[in-house]
Amino acid sequence: MITENIGLISTFLILINLIISYKGFTNFTFFQAYLFEVDPILINRDYKRLVTAGFLHVSWPHLILNMLSLWCFGEVLENGLGEINFLLLYFASLIGGNLLALYIHRHHGNYSAVGASGAICGIVFASIAVFPGLEIGFFGLPYYMPAWIYGLLYVLYTIYGIKSQTDAIGHEAHLGGGLVGLLIAIAIQPECLNTNSLPIVLILVPALIFIFIIIYKPNWMLVDNPFKTNKQAYTIEDKYNAKKRENEWEVDKLLDKINKKGIESLTAKEKETLHSFSNKK
Repeated sequence: MITENIGLISTFLILINLIISYKGFTNFTFFQAYLFEVDPILINRDYKRLVTAGFLHVSWPHLILNMLSLWCFGEVLENGLGEINFLLLYFASLIGGNLLALYIHRHHGNYSAVGASGAICGIVFASIAVFPGLEIGFFGLPYYMPAWIYGLLYVLYTIYGIKSQTDAIGHEAHLGGGLVGLLIAIAIQPECLNTNSLPIVLILVPALIFIFIIIYKPNWMLVDNPFKTNKQAYTIEDKYNAKKRENEWEVDKLLDKINKKGIESLTAKEKETLHSFSNKK
């Protein structure tokens, strides 16, 4: 069918992302109403944000980068899995990535994020599972990397990023989305475990181990990096995701101090910091 060749669902998703993101660029109220933010989701049960945030972006470069990735991987995966399965994988990866971010930041009520990166990572990792021998090129250079090596390096980088909190990228959504996409691809085409087992295992095992650590040994991660220096926010990928991350860590320390010594132990500056953060929530 001609719709299978042109990637009908991929094209539709790109158009929807463009339309909704443009609306967010031009209407701040609209943007605020549909972004991923912890408190509105957990307290107000505004669960639609788990999906709608995936169609908002912080800038044109952020949007274009994600849509280029969707265009490059989406069509071939859609043709390989079928339109319905592809659509299921896209939204499951999007929601799965945001759920992992929600779990990790469940105590950071003001944490917010936008972007389709979780869904895109799900598509990329699913492509690695479904298509043995897939290679990835970069920036038009005549050099290609086996996709499974890229996937493994990406997982390790993402794990480091979640633990160290050294940048402004929403690694949680990336890891969660990629893992969900990989698992769904295996469920849809279980034969890939026979034809492409080693790459799948090399990507899946470290990701699952880290998910286990997040759930059962959270004290092993989310620690302040002693070598962290102040960095400017990224302008392309996930700029919005770390909007108040440094403040969140500072407030966590203040709340811990109050719990141990009482609110009277806070200095005037610390009280001002806490009051300022509370007003922004």
